[in-house]
Amino acid sequence: MQLPILRYDGPLHVCLTEADLAAAADAIRLERVIGFDTESRPTFRKGPAHPPCLVQVATATAVYLFQLNRLNCTTVLTEIFENPQIRKVGIAIGRDLSELQKLFPFQSTGVLDLGDVAKKNGLEQTGIRNLAGLFLHRRITKGAQTSNWAAPELSPKQLTYAATDAWICRELYLKFEGLGWLTQPTGEPPHAHIPAHPPARQ
Repeated sequence: MQLPILRYDGPLHVCLTEADLAAAADAIRLERVIGFDTESRPTFRKGPAHPPCLVQVATATAVYLFQLNRLNCTTVLTEIFENPQIRKVGIAIGRDLSELQKLFPFQSTGVLDLGDVAKKNGLEQTGIRNLAGLFLHRRITKGAQTSNWAAPELSPKQLTYAATDAWICRELYLKFEGLGWLTQPTGEPPHAHIPAHPPARQ
């Protein structure tokens, strides 16, 4: 049986002005853990990949989207990435941060790759779609993945897709936390007990 589609449907804020940036920064500073992802304009030919043009941050109550081509977000994003009090979580998050560091300098702290956590606990398929199916019992549609993320105006479909990926990362972190996967002592054998009914969303 095919799993139902998972889409983020909560508050979504696209940062288009300096006031938007300030409000996003104030909200994110209060967070313990944020989901994180980026989007880049797709490359259909061999050669260097395009740099990120969208950064997505999911908090406990909303998702914030930063369009790098429309507004200088470097000060706010640098503060977020360098804040050791905020845990930044994602899938292949190191690659995303490395690509952003090519655009502006920062030293990231408090970063956790959920794919690495899943591997250490015995899972072989650690992509976001597989993890969403296992732990959230939903599937992700990838129709907007290869759309033009550098467009000045993003479509509602793009906004939902982008917000969903960041939000899922935060949700997976909470599931892993509930399973005790984030505090597992060094050297303990990996395990992959996946409950039939994972802990309720926090």
